[in-house]
Amino acid sequence: MVSTSQTLAELNARPVPDWYQDAKFGIFIHWGAFAIPGFAPRLGSIGEAFAKDYDRAVAMVPYTEWYANAIKVPGTPSAEFHRTHYRDAPYEDFKQPFEAGLDHWDPAAWAEAFRDAGARYVVLVTKHHDGLCLWPSQVANRHQDDWTTKRDIVGELAAAVRAAGLRFGVYYSGGIDWTFNRRPLRTLADFMGSTPGGDYPDYAMAQVRELIDRYEPSVLWNDISWPTRPGPLYRLFADYYRAVPEGVVNDRWVAASLQRDLLKIPLMRRFVDRKIKAAIAKQGSDVSKGIIPPEIPHSDFRTPEYAAFAEIQAKKWEATRGMSHSFGFNRNDDESDYESADTLLHDFIDAVSRNGNLLLNVGPRATDAAIPGEQLSRLKQFGTWLRANGDAIYGTRPWSRSDGETECGTAVRFTAAPGRLNLIFKGPVASDRLVVKDLTLSGSAVRLGDDSPVTLQQRGPDLEVTFVTSGTGPVGTAVAVATGG
Repeated sequence: MVSTSQTLAELNARPVPDWYQDAKFGIFIHWGAFAIPGFAPRLGSIGEAFAKDYDRAVAMVPYTEWYANAIKVPGTPSAEFHRTHYRDAPYEDFKQPFEAGLDHWDPAAWAEAFRDAGARYVVLVTKHHDGLCLWPSQVANRHQDDWTTKRDIVGELAAAVRAAGLRFGVYYSGGIDWTFNRRPLRTLADFMGSTPGGDYPDYAMAQVRELIDRYEPSVLWNDISWPTRPGPLYRLFADYYRAVPEGVVNDRWVAASLQRDLLKIPLMRRFVDRKIKAAIAKQGSDVSKGIIPPEIPHSDFRTPEYAAFAEIQAKKWEATRGMSHSFGFNRNDDESDYESADTLLHDFIDAVSRNGNLLLNVGPRATDAAIPGEQLSRLKQFGTWLRANGDAIYGTRPWSRSDGETECGTAVRFTAAPGRLNLIFKGPVASDRLVVKDLTLSGSAVRLGDDSPVTLQQRGPDLEVTFVTSGTGPVGTAVAVATGG
C-alpha cells in the first residue's frame, strides 16, 4: 500500500507543465445567482473591509459573490438592500432569473473576446460559496433541492473556449458551502471555521471528481480549503494528473486538521479573532495589500489575491484579481471603480518578470449574460498591447533579475527566452534615447511591434538604448535583444 508521504513525494516530483509556464495570461469568471442582486458594501478593498469593520467584516467585504451570507447579518448594507429591493426573499429565488438570463448568453462570443485579449486559458467558477452548481451535477445535495443549473454552463463554455484555441479550467469552492453550513459568518475566524463536516466532504470529493471526469479541466482551482484529510486529497491529485497529464492545481487545498476542527468551537474562534485584530492593527496601512494564501505540501502554483510578489519566486505563481474591488458583477461600479488598463498591464508585466501569471477576472451581468463594457474595454487594451509585445511575455522565463530603471526614472522589467533577453519599459518612452542603469548587455536588438532596429551601447556600468525610429505605446515598449545564448 502506498503511504501518504510517498504519494506526496511523487506529486512534488512532477514538474509544472510547459503550457502553464508559457501561457502567462488567463481569464477568471465569477458568474452566478449573486449577479442578480449584484450588490456589496463599498469599503474599499477586502483588506480595508477587515480593517474598518472586523467584527462583521465577512458580511462587509466588497465581493458581491458573498451576498448570500451578507444578507443574513442584520444591519449590514447588503441586508438593508435586500430588504428594500427583494423584501427579504430567499436567496434561492435568484436562481430562476439567473437561468432566464441564459437565453441571451453567447459562450462563443465570450471565448472570442478572451482570445482577442491575449488570454491563453480560462477558469470558470463552477460552484461558489452559495453552493449553486453551474452544471447539472449528478451528485445530490441533500441540503438544498434543485440547486444546479439545467443548462450545462460549464460544458458549453468549455467547448467554446477550446474551439477558440484556449485551455479550460474549473474553480470549485471546496472549503465553503452555505447550503451545508447556514450559520451567518461575521469574522475571519467564523469564516475559517465554517468548512462543513458531516456529509459535505464526500459531496465535495464526488463533485470535483465529476468535474474532472466530465470536463477534463487543464486547471483545477480550489478555493479557501479542503474538507478531507491529506490522504484522500493526495489521491485526488494523483487521479487528476492521470486523467489530465498536463493539468495543474493551485495552492488553496488546505486539508482538514485538528487545528481547523478546533475553530468550530466558539471560544476558540473568539481567541483567534483577538489575535487577528491585533495583527491588523499592527499592520496599519498594509492591510489593503490583499491576501497571500499559506504554502501547502503540494501545489503547482501559488495564488496571491489582489496582491503580488515583489521579487522573482522560485515557485510558479498566479496573481488573481478583479478589475474593480469585486470579482462578481457589482451594479454600483462605474468607470471610477475600475483599475486603469495601464495599471493592470503594468502589474501583469511585473508578475511575468517575477515568474508569475495573471488570472484577471470578469464578472458578467446575469440579466443579459453580458460582460460589462468597462471590463471589455480593458480586455481590448490587453489584446492591443499583447499583439505588439507578446513575444516579450509568452513562453518567457525570469532572468537573473526582474527590475531595472532608466536614468529618467522609467521602470524596466526583464524577461528571458532561449537566445533572447527582453527589456520592457513601463510607460511611454518620451525620447529616442534611454539609459538603463547598471545593465551590461550586447547583441542585435529590435523594438517589438514594428521590428524597428534598436542600437545598444555600453556607457560604463549603464546601457544606452537608442530607438532608430520614433513611436511608442503609452503603456509600455518592449525591446528584444538577441544574446546568442
